[in-house]
Amino acid sequence: DPTDQTPGRVIALDISPMMQTVLGRVFRQKAVLLKGLSEGLSTQADAFFCWIHVNGRPGAALSGIALSMVPDLAIPVVRIGAVEVPLPRYQTTGAAGLDLHAALTEPVVIGSLERVKIPTGLTMAIPRGFEGQLRPRSGLAAKHGITVLNSPGTIDADFRGEILVLLVNLSPEPVTIAPLDRIAQLVISPVAQAELAWATSLEPTERGRGGYGSTGRS
Repeated sequence: DPTDQTPGRVIALDISPMMQTVLGRVFRQKAVLLKGLSEGLSTQADAFFCWIHVNGRPGAALSGIALSMVPDLAIPVVRIGAVEVPLPRYQTTGAAGLDLHAALTEPVVIGSLERVKIPTGLTMAIPRGFEGQLRPRSGLAAKHGITVLNSPGTIDADFRGEILVLLVNLSPEPVTIAPLDRIAQLVISPVAQAELAWATSLEPTERGRGGYGSTGRS
């Protein structure tokens, strides 16, 4: 009974493997029903429906529901090199990227419009079906004009070398990167491998061949 507001009623449901696939296999969702659900919602199908219903229709009849994200992707990480860098971590509970540190023994100066590969002192085994995306840190970009040149850089699942970050200085002044500075973000994202096939024609669309600027500016 969704209208039941009995205090202290807590039900924890593990979402099914089907749900993991739909969500990109990044997280296992646990729906923690604080209030408003009867104990009858105990099957995987019910749990699946509950999650979609609540997140697709915020503020609907199923009030008092909180969802906790439980990481479901374990990635082995190995330090390499002489610098003992911290294990990358999320700076806030809602952060999408893990901060990577500069594995430097001394500061590196990046001149204006110069590009430099900065080591992170890490290698990792990203599971098949996922990739690591190297993205700029907004603070470095806004304050110093430092960004990741090939953003987003891709770390493939079968890559086992040291992760290097290709930084470029777009400001008119030299910028110094100090040892253990946070230099980039690592986002773990699901990817699909496609099988391409030759064809003699493509399904027509309203847009057709419209490319750069075809939709206007406003």
